[in-house]
Amino acid sequence: MTEQILILDFGSQYTQLIARRVRELDVYCEIHPFNKIPELTPDLKGVILSGSPCSVRDADSPRVDLDQFRNKVPILGVCYGAQLMAQVLGGSVLPASHREYGRAHLDITDPDSSLLAGLTSASQVWMSHGDTIVDIPDNFRLIASTETVRVAAYKIEDELTYGIQFHPEVTHSTDGKKILHNFVVNICGCKQEWTSEAFAEMTINSLKIKLGKDRVVMALSGGVDSTVAASLVHKAIGENLFCIFVDNGVLRKNEYEQVLHSYEDMGLNIKGVDAKERFYNALRGLSDPEQKRKAIGKTFIEVFDHEAHLIQDVKWLGQGTIYPDVIESVSVNGPSVTIKSHHNVGGLPDLMNLKVVEPLNTLFKDEVRAVGRTLGVPANILGRHPFPGPGLAIRILGEVTPEKVAILQEVDDLFISRLKKSGLYDDVWQAGSMLLPVQSVGVMGDERTYENVVALRAVTSVDGMTADWAHLPYTFLAEVSNDIINRVKGVNRVVYDISSKPPATIEWE
Repeated sequence: MTEQILILDFGSQYTQLIARRVRELDVYCEIHPFNKIPELTPDLKGVILSGSPCSVRDADSPRVDLDQFRNKVPILGVCYGAQLMAQVLGGSVLPASHREYGRAHLDITDPDSSLLAGLTSASQVWMSHGDTIVDIPDNFRLIASTETVRVAAYKIEDELTYGIQFHPEVTHSTDGKKILHNFVVNICGCKQEWTSEAFAEMTINSLKIKLGKDRVVMALSGGVDSTVAASLVHKAIGENLFCIFVDNGVLRKNEYEQVLHSYEDMGLNIKGVDAKERFYNALRGLSDPEQKRKAIGKTFIEVFDHEAHLIQDVKWLGQGTIYPDVIESVSVNGPSVTIKSHHNVGGLPDLMNLKVVEPLNTLFKDEVRAVGRTLGVPANILGRHPFPGPGLAIRILGEVTPEKVAILQEVDDLFISRLKKSGLYDDVWQAGSMLLPVQSVGVMGDERTYENVVALRAVTSVDGMTADWAHLPYTFLAEVSNDIINRVKGVNRVVYDISSKPPATIEWE
């Protein structure tokens, strides 16, 4: 039985970040929509109520029955969660005189507070709210204020129930992790036993029971998620795992051969499938990003389905689904507006009449890497930058052709190789090159050229949800640009993308 913290999601953009911070304390937690609360079990140690874009003053704002938790487990309300408890228990929440957004400093009014124990004087916190708690019920005790927010934190008397108006989960709250530690470990009593080693051992044992001697088929991509998922399944059932790696024609330079070699060294039962021409035919004439993604997804399913049916008696489809994918599929307000579709093997389980096994569907990306290290997955795979499922097809703006792929593969290889050689690769969360649908005038020797423009993109991030452009040294960029223009025929201009996410996305399509 695993101790856990339940995080109720009211729609905040920071909810996943709360979960990440709790996991960093080696404590297991799960996010569930406020209106889809799971059955409470003895291993539940505490509840955190998230923030929300809604106002508690609105008639249709999200609500939850607090009595199912109060005096049973400790509760921590964050921002909206704090306002919700104050409002429904007899306090008053009104619009703030001005939107309170940004840094503030705590004035701790109760030095004996268990929640705020060990905080530095005038600890910096991050505010992000349009409403403010004006009055608290008589049985609430004020434990902290700021210069502009009187009720910055409170505790309900004779209960382990707390509310804080700020966001401890963001890095701008300098003692935020300490506050969460106080709540999760000191107040809830969690033992901090959720480690990568414990997860790997528990998962392998459960997979042995779940899968028995059944055969499992998996599509591998060379990326972290599918590789670690396959490693867990392989340790549970050995040669009964059948892996398929498809060359879709839009991989990086030499990636197909290198990844196959890595998997063979890991002892995985892997088959490589060269389907480049089939994908190029499917992409012919397509310029719209969504059409390209769908064409690649459809073709991949056809190729994978054919190859999987060559294996006898397969009962399971293994997938590298991770926790953010699960959370987004059960979001509070339903699926968000589609910015871009994701290339995965969605639809395959029904098409092939297979059961699905997803050994990583409770982990965040950094946790997947930690489990991979525990399992001995090679560092060159675990340290790889994220790479989109549709590959270079969405880094070639406009129609994809073999000639354009060849150009971009060379550009990308020069960029990534020099990042590694310069010791900058691990400082960057993701890097890549884009082939733009424009040409520009240039001069090479004594000749006028009219050739392609490529854009280099490198970002720093924790999980890809937000990202800043990487401030690579000018000398490095100059050397890369010189390399590309001199060595890649068809390119005469290199630009560097200095857009952050948001408002831009990491990929261009």
